[in-house]
Order: sequence, then structure tokens, then C-alpha cells
Amino acid sequence: MKRSLGAKTLVYPTPVFIIGTYDREGKANVMTVAWGGICCSQPPCVAIAVRKANYTYGNLMEKGAFTVNIPSQDQVEEADYFGIVSGRNEDKIARVGMTAVRSELVDAPYLKECPMVLECQMLHAYEIGLHTQFIGEIKDVKMEESLLDASGASSIENVRPFLYAPDDRSYYSIGAKLAKGFEVGYRVRGNQK
Repeated sequence: MKRSLGAKTLVYPTPVFIIGTYDREGKANVMTVAWGGICCSQPPCVAIAVRKANYTYGNLMEKGAFTVNIPSQDQVEEADYFGIVSGRNEDKIARVGMTAVRSELVDAPYLKECPMVLECQMLHAYEIGLHTQFIGEIKDVKMEESLLDASGASSIENVRPFLYAPDDRSYYSIGAKLAKGFEVGYRVRGNQK
């Protein structure tokens, strides 16, 4: 039997994204969000949700571009810090000793130290309520070369991203692979692919 928990922001998992933007003066800023994910295959797009009160909101509206930096498990402290301190008040990137790199494709910075980066041009902004959902077309995905195999493919084991759990406000690592998608489901139908 299931028990009602009421309407709340609870879903598993939620990604940890560090959003990179420039402000009006060209100062690089980052903010951690957990409300986001892939939202379209063609064109490739990602959606993030940001509150109007956040410094990043104004940057997104001003520049129309952002990066999604995927931190590794070794960067959990920095990611948490980026989510609790405002870029209005201090240079968060310098404070943690990271490096902002100007994207060549969109008007936004990315973090050199993050293993994976999505460079995004904003397509839409939808005011939902407390948050505005920003949809960005992914113009490029950058990955540290050392994390790619000989064929140029990436793996979640190499990137080592982590997740946020809204119910206990904690970060979690990703566990072992369970099965190969678009294959095991055929067993339910009783036939093999």
C-alpha cells in the first residue's frame, strides 16, 4: 500500500548541474541547480529551473546562454558552495580556486576543472511559478580527453557525477550498472532483440 506524501519537489534522482553564465559586465558566475535534465532529442536540449531571486536568473535573461558543468564526486564541496552563496556578493569561482573558460560557441563560461560541459543557447524561458524553466539547445558537449576510451566514447564511471536527494538534502554517488537499456525490456515480451 502506498502512502500519500502530498505535493512536493520529490523525485529520484535529481542531477547536480553547475550553471555557468556571464553578467552584464562580463563577470563569470556559477550556480548549482538540481532541477534540470535532458528535455528534447532533436534538437538536443536541456532544461534547468532557476528562481527569479537568483543572480543567475538575470544573467540568463541578459545573455540568453549558459553552460551546464557536470562536477565529479571529488567536487561535491565546491558544488554545494556554488548553490548556497550568491555571485552578487563574491567571486565564487576564484574563492574555490577553479578556472572560468570562455565558450567559443555561446556567451557563457564553463569550469575548466569539471569533467563534462554542455554549451547551451537558450531557446525558451517559461515562468512556472517560483521558478522559471530555461530550455537551452546543446551546441556542444565537451569532455576531458582522459575520460574517453579509444573510440572517443564516454562513460558514467569515468565522469563520476553525483546526485542530489531533495528529501534529506544530501548528495549521493551513482551505483553499479543494472542492465543495458533498450535490450532487457525485450525479455518481458518474450523475445530477444
